[in-house]
Amino acid sequence: MNLTIDQGNSSVKLVLWNGPELVDEETFPSLTPERLREVVERFRPDRALCCSVTGNGPQIVEALCSRGIEARELSSRLPLPIKLEYRTPDTLGPDRIAAAVGARSLFPGKSLLVVDMGTAVTYDVVTADGRYLGGNIAPGVGMRLRALRSFTARLPEVNGYGDTPAFGFDTKTAMRAGAVRGVVSEIEYYRRLLPEGTQVVLTGGWSRRVSEFLEFPVAVDHCLVTKGLLSILLYNSDSPSAGHPDAAAIYRAPAAAELQNCTQSPK
Repeated sequence: MNLTIDQGNSSVKLVLWNGPELVDEETFPSLTPERLREVVERFRPDRALCCSVTGNGPQIVEALCSRGIEARELSSRLPLPIKLEYRTPDTLGPDRIAAAVGARSLFPGKSLLVVDMGTAVTYDVVTADGRYLGGNIAPGVGMRLRALRSFTARLPEVNGYGDTPAFGFDTKTAMRAGAVRGVVSEIEYYRRLLPEGTQVVLTGGWSRRVSEFLEFPVAVDHCLVTKGLLSILLYNSDSPSAGHPDAAAIYRAPAAAELQNCTQSPK
């Protein structure tokens, strides 16, 4: 039994796997020692891989190892099924690595633009032969709207849902359209810079909302980081496929019904 832990800025997702098959998935606002102990005692995983953007990864790994679980924290130093060509790999967020691997597991052999839309929005590029070239980081939709409210004297508080015309017809729609359609335009721009046929893969709490405004097909997968963690865990396991150059493609997404609880909320 395998356990993947995705610790984000506002929630943590724990998923149990029997090989590549999803067994159970739970999302919590935070991961307390009691919650972690309950999951471990209920499912008795053999291996675990943790991805944390909040700095608590070492504590999670230590707690798991103390219970006899072979646990690791994802970093650029772990053997990966993609090649990192980032100049400062130690500064590369583990969630970006996992999302890139997750996208490649779903679309092996394709040029990829991976867009993760949470508190921040990240744009990452993976070549068809599995090289991670890097990417960009920008404020997310929610952050853009909060910044407009916080750093101006008169602009109101606005959420990202509601009328979103091409050009706002009042202050609120102007702010909303600027934030939402600004991200849409960034995706379209970066896609134009990449090879023809590049697959765009969206994840994160704002991905479904932003996808409504894109005029070309995209894949939206709220479990992309989790799928990447599983692919990396399998790649580093003692199975016959470990270390195989095509290990990123071992994992295939479970049926949609199996992932019905795998959701993210806009931030």
